[in-house]
Amino acid sequence: MGSEKLFAGIEAGGTKWRVAIGRSPELLADTTIATTDPDSTISACVEFIRNSGIPVEGTGIAAFGPLDLDPNSNTYGFLTTTPKPGWSNTNIKSRIEDSLGVPVVIDIDVGGAALGEWRWGAGRGLDNILYVTVGTGFGGASLREGRTFHELGHPEMGHITVEREKTDTFPGSCPFHRSCLEGMAAGPAISARWGRPGPELSERLEVWDLEARYLAQGMQTYIYTLAPQRIILGGGVMQQPGLLDMVRKRLEERLAGYGPAPSDVDNFIAAPEFGQDAGLIGAIALARRQFEGT
Repeated sequence: MGSEKLFAGIEAGGTKWRVAIGRSPELLADTTIATTDPDSTISACVEFIRNSGIPVEGTGIAAFGPLDLDPNSNTYGFLTTTPKPGWSNTNIKSRIEDSLGVPVVIDIDVGGAALGEWRWGAGRGLDNILYVTVGTGFGGASLREGRTFHELGHPEMGHITVEREKTDTFPGSCPFHRSCLEGMAAGPAISARWGRPGPELSERLEVWDLEARYLAQGMQTYIYTLAPQRIILGGGVMQQPGLLDMVRKRLEERLAGYGPAPSDVDNFIAAPEFGQDAGLIGAIALARRQFEGT
């Protein structure tokens, strides 16, 4: 890569942290670190970057939340009221910045993934995309001309309330809202509703048809409020074979041709090109945009 600047990227997740060095989707070094306590996890992350022997100009972090993303706040870069035990009020940004001695930029994990897909993946060439992830949690980020927006706070798209499907008696697994998207359609909701984790329910068509119906409800809401040019739908739950097509079908039924309905739903609802690497690649993109302006 010659004299081009290199950056560290960190995807800070609730179960694992992924760390890489590079300036594009082609990474020079990467590793995975289990998420334990803040001291151990952050120290292991910093140690990997230092021991790589590769000088970096800055670091991008795409992290689980909730996060304080207000640059004028005294707790900017902190995890706030996260349900992850021991991690509430952890100052991720400054701890890594001080340890590495290079500037750090931070965004919510789906914000990073959205940026990576917009720059190099399934959203390239578009001005307005939405990245949605369905896994252990449920989140989304709206990207307009390469920027996410955090005014009151970062969006909590997984906590939009959905209408309960008529045949569904499951009360919902979200402790705050019950029948929100996260409470009805994230991975833990699938396991709690059916008594088994999603990968063990692969052949149960009724499981995934119900999942597709809830996801289509969410996508309809996002389309009518944000009017994106494309929705990129990723996360562990979306690894279920055929689920993406089922969501497309149920979404077409719900839209019924009204409003800013996509003319080609197969192209409009897309899988992330980077798959489970989207957040890590996005963290590199965050650093490049912030510290290089590209």
